[in-house]
Amino acid sequence: MKIKNMYNKETPLISFEIFPPKKETNIESIYNTIDVLSGLNPDFISVTYGAGGSNDSSKTTKIASIIKNKYNIEALAHLTCITSTKDDIENTLNTFKKNNINNILALRGDLPSNFSKSNKLEYGYASDLIAHIKNNQDFSIGAACYPEGHIDCKSLHTDLLNLRHKVNVGAEFLITQLFFDNEYFYKFKENLQELKITVPVSIGIMPVINKNQVLRITSLCGTTLPDKFKRMINKYENNPEALKEAGIAYATEQIIDLISYGTDGIHLYTMNKPEIAQKILSNISYIRNTNKIS
Repeated sequence: MKIKNMYNKETPLISFEIFPPKKETNIESIYNTIDVLSGLNPDFISVTYGAGGSNDSSKTTKIASIIKNKYNIEALAHLTCITSTKDDIENTLNTFKKNNINNILALRGDLPSNFSKSNKLEYGYASDLIAHIKNNQDFSIGAACYPEGHIDCKSLHTDLLNLRHKVNVGAEFLITQLFFDNEYFYKFKENLQELKITVPVSIGIMPVINKNQVLRITSLCGTTLPDKFKRMINKYENNPEALKEAGIAYATEQIIDLISYGTDGIHLYTMNKPEIAQKILSNISYIRNTNKIS
């Protein structure tokens, strides 16, 4: 089933993101994570692509195939394009299709550290990849969006215009970058309405369980840390169990507020820790089932 058609449900979609194990880790280590997450009945599970500019899709394909073909859960395969040729992209798309993967999150990706500026780029932006897929293959295409603006973009308004272009060339649903202050998202939704961007939006939420991890991630994406969030991680940074519980509580509070506001979907960045997803879904089970999309 194509993810774009799932948003007709009356309640918000629930989805998870996982990532392939590192090179030195056996891929089988992810299977237990999938097994636990599948028991939570998500609407789909996304699988990230090679980090740091890698264009190796083999692990993404294998994991997404297991999610789809073993567990009968829709898989959303991430696909980056910044260092890829058109042949690379077509080969990956054909491999996805052979594995019954019908949904793609189309991303620009990061340049590898050893990339030469003299190398010609066939895809400069995610919109180039989206247009290629839309014009050549039959997939449901998702795209990333940034409530606080993309860190590489000169202004939020410019980033919103770029987002509208991604939708115009074929993006059918959006997943947000993580954020820790819901007011940024509510303003973002107003901006989408002003620009007549009407595709569904799933909200990316990352439960924080490690201070260094969140500081690293937010430094890469420019996410604002509210004062109450900073107080939390500073208070419990040396107490892992307390920080884990506080992080789950903070994410739960965010999600309850977002569902009350009215949202198309919640997308949990699980960091391959299914027990955290279990706890959050337990916390919001009643809220989730009694709040229909308005």
